[in-house]
Order: sequence, then structure tokens, then C-alpha cells
Amino acid sequence: MSLDRDRALALMHEYTASDALRKHMYAVEIAMRAMAKRAGEDPDAWGLVGLLHDYDYERFPNPGHSPTEEHPAEGVRRLAAIGLPEPMQRAILGHARYTGVPRDTPLAKALFAVDELCGFLVACALVRPSHSLQDLEVSSVKKKLKDKAFARGVSREDVVQGAVELGVPLDDHIGFVLASLRPHERAIGLGGA
Repeated sequence: MSLDRDRALALMHEYTASDALRKHMYAVEIAMRAMAKRAGEDPDAWGLVGLLHDYDYERFPNPGHSPTEEHPAEGVRRLAAIGLPEPMQRAILGHARYTGVPRDTPLAKALFAVDELCGFLVACALVRPSHSLQDLEVSSVKKKLKDKAFARGVSREDVVQGAVELGVPLDDHIGFVLASLRPHERAIGLGGA
């Protein structure tokens, strides 16, 4: 059975009730498509990884950070059973540091690099009067990264490490992901003041 976007979207909606978590996965899908285009890779395949990377998060929470049980391991087992290719499985596993799965492909590095950053950019936009990414600047994002009380759930270490693993300056990475999300901000719940 092949997994196309329609099937992946239906699966994500079946497993995920939270509107905020769904929008996070849409944002990561958008960023992954942009990353694929820049890398000369398949935007549809990379987009699927972004869309599905947290689909099992609500149903199989993993507060103990088990590397082999719950999120993302359980979700990946289910995706493997319906034919998700192994490199895509490994990328999803690798986005959670605690799995111990190395991020040794451009796909895996990209997912790790955009995941936490997408969540952080959305949080930054939500506290702006515009509730928009359009007037959000890289310098503002970096200032918020230093504020440990802001968006506490976002791992600053993962944001920084993601850029390092991609081999790009943090400013450039933030700017690229921000630019990729701006045209699609309505789909991720932004842009309405």
C-alpha cells in the first residue's frame, strides 16, 4: 500500500485531535518541502515526513523518553506496516534525540532542524500584535531564543544543533524557515490580528 499525502493526512487526523499539534505538523511539512527543494530532493516525500513526524504523539505519549516504545517508535512501526520507506522511518525516529537513531541523511537532518524551530517561530508570531510571520525578523527570533521563560517547551539546544547539523549559520536557517512559512501562515493558524 502506498502512502500519499491524502492517506497521510487522514492518518494524522485520525490520530491527532489537537488543532495546535495538527498545525505544527502542517508547519513542519511546509518547511520540509522547502528544505527538499533547496536540497534538490523530492518535496512530496520530505513533506510526508514532516506531516507525519508527530502523528502518534497524542495516542502514544512518551514522558519517559523510551527509545523503543511509544512516540515516535510506535508510530514508525505502524508507518512501516503500511509501506513508509525505511529512510523516512529513520528520519522520524531521529527527530527525537532519545531514540538514539543517528541523523545521517539530509532528510533526517532537515526534519530535526525544522521541527523545534517551526514551533518556536509560531510562538514568536503569536505574541506579536499582528499574530503574523510577515513582520517577524530573525533578530527578534534570536532575542526570544535567549528568553528561557518564553516558549519553555521548545528546546533551544535542538534549534541550535539543527543548524549545526545542516552546516548553516543559525541566522540563515531561521531566515530560510521563516521565509518558507510566511506564504502559508493562514494554514498554520497565523496572520489574523
